[in-house]
Order: sequence, then structure tokens, then C-alpha cells
Amino acid sequence: MTYFTWKETGLTTDCQSLEAMASRFEESAKLMRKMAKEGFRLEKKINKQLITHPDPNIFEAWGFITEESPFKQLTLMPDETS
Repeated sequence: MTYFTWKETGLTTDCQSLEAMASRFEESAKLMRKMAKEGFRLEKKINKQLITHPDPNIFEAWGFITEESPFKQLTLMPDETS
């Protein structure tokens, strides 16, 4: 019997058929296109693929949690004593 090993595991691990795998990829593609229309981008940095958005409020509204270092996540509060 001829075969090849499917190496992607995160997206299709629970799929029981090729049809289920295709459906999962189609769902994912639809979501990625919607994200692209909303301004999300793919950036490659040091062998990693990062999903980014220039507006932190939109990023958060989608339910994503930033992986930036805590220092970069800090929002400076205006000094209201001046």
C-alpha cells in the first residue's frame, strides 16, 4: 500500500475523514479571509508567523490575547495632576 504521512496536527487532529479535513480547511480559510478584511496581517519574524493588527482594540474585540512583552502592553496614563 502506498501512503504519505500528514504532518499538520493542530487543525485536523480530530478529523475522521478527508471530507472532514477539507471542511476544516475551508472554515479556516473563511475565517482568515474575514480577518484580512478586518485589517489583520501575517508577519514573519525569526521563523515565526505572527498574526498582527495595528489597532489593539480590534485585536482584543476578536478575543485575541497579545503575546507582546508586558512592558510593550502597558498603556501610559495621562498625568492629571498637571
